[in-house]
Amino acid sequence: MTVEEMKKWIDNASYRELLERWRFAPPGDPIFVGKVGDYYKQKMNQKSNEISFESCVQISKDLDSL
Repeated sequence: MTVEEMKKWIDNASYRELLERWRFAPPGDPIFVGKVGDYYKQKMNQKSNEISFESCVQISKDLDSL
């Protein structure tokens, strides 16, 4: 995946999808490295701020049960 493709995926992913990848990605996933990694963290924070705290907690709990 190119940098542009990774950024496009990040932009189109929901908070749940971002958190799921954050938790379950294999070690060394390039989406978390360098500038793309910084972009990922920024977008994840932005998307978590767009939903309620309760929703963030519920998403986290749902992922814990996978």
